[in-house]
Amino acid sequence: MFNTIHEECGVFGVYSPTVSDVARTTYYGLYALQHRGQESAGIVVNDDGVFSVKKALGLVSDAFSQNDLDSLGQGSIAVGHVRYATTGSDSAENIQPIVVNHNKGKMALSHNG
Repeated sequence: MFNTIHEECGVFGVYSPTVSDVARTTYYGLYALQHRGQESAGIVVNDDGVFSVKKALGLVSDAFSQNDLDSLGQGSIAVGHVRYATTGSDSAENIQPIVVNHNKGKMALSHNG
């Protein structure tokens, strides 16, 4: 189908049956996927329905300090995203994961183009 590799964005998710430091695990996952996107990074942590969000422009190591990871707190689920833009501007409004409210509660979503 394609004659070349098409790597766009990177998505990393964590589930833990017990509350743990899923933010830090997601950080390291995104760091390993950094080659997939270097424009922005974001992490959402779910602790029993309470969402903590940190998103920023730049490389993973620039977007998250140790204090940022600590402030995301503990949880049982996390999703992270590094962006390589194929459309849209390189701006804060385009940083993922996207958090939405719906009739069943909140949901965090990341996609790869």
